[in-house]
Amino acid sequence: MIVLGVILLIIGFATGISILWTIGLILAVVGVVVLIAGSLGHAVGPRHHYY
Repeated sequence: MIVLGVILLIIGFATGISILWTIGLILAVVGVVVLIAGSLGHAVGPRHHYY
């Protein structure tokens, strides 16, 4: 999810399409939050570990 967010950020910045920039930023932030929650040992959705 983080990688997809970064790719969309790059594409949105290069082409000037602001919706890609916004979606990429949201995906990257959600991916980081899920990664941090998973690494702290909290269950993320139905998964007990999220790598």
